[in-house]
Amino acid sequence: MKSFGELTREQVQRESDFLSQLMGEAGIEDLAHFEADLTQRQNQALFEITTEIEDTKNALKQAEQLVQRLKNHLERLEGLQRVLTKQR
Repeated sequence: MKSFGELTREQVQRESDFLSQLMGEAGIEDLAHFEADLTQRQNQALFEITTEIEDTKNALKQAEQLVQRLKNHLERLEGLQRVLTKQR
């Protein structure tokens, strides 16, 4: 019977041989291309998220400005209403 250490070494060797056959020279190039593509996709996603954040901040700022203008307009209308109501 083989020792645990021998079985482990054989398993590691089989896995290593399998990966070597699977990967080979072309496999490493494919992996490098995959990694580069993944990095490019990540950068594109980050760019799109950053753009969306900026667009959302700008829209929020515009909405806040609109709310303030509407509040000012409402105050003026209420002031006019008070003035006109007192004249009766």
